[in-house]
Amino acid sequence: MADQFDPLKLENQICFPLYACAKEIVKAYKPYLDELDLTYTQYITMMVMWEHKELRVKEVGSYLYLDSSTLTPLLKRLEEKGYVARRRSTKDERDLIVSVTGAGMALREKALTVPQRLAACVDLEPAKAQVLYGILYELLDRLGRENGT
Repeated sequence: MADQFDPLKLENQICFPLYACAKEIVKAYKPYLDELDLTYTQYITMMVMWEHKELRVKEVGSYLYLDSSTLTPLLKRLEEKGYVARRRSTKDERDLIVSVTGAGMALREKALTVPQRLAACVDLEPAKAQVLYGILYELLDRLGRENGT
């Protein structure tokens, strides 16, 4: 028999398995990213930079669902490692432009095996992975619209 507190049971929360899976996935990435001297957040930032080469900080944040207070120290750290360069826009000094460096592009070659190695750890059927991918992006889209991001 259900009681009034059933909505507060952990087993009835969709957010918990999402949170726990995300945490476990990031943990699974760790040994591969340690080889590259990157954190998970630095890795996904580099993925965006490898694809786009140059972006405004605001655009990087939009791709990664991160705000500038999270991005600023992250980008500083990547700049210290020599993977990105930051500069003020000549059109609008309020805009900070981030571009991937030659060393950052060279890192892409080293990172090429990371997705395959992680997929082997997760061992999810491709069809199920595709369904999960679609559901997660649908949720992100809905939550982003609702939260104004």
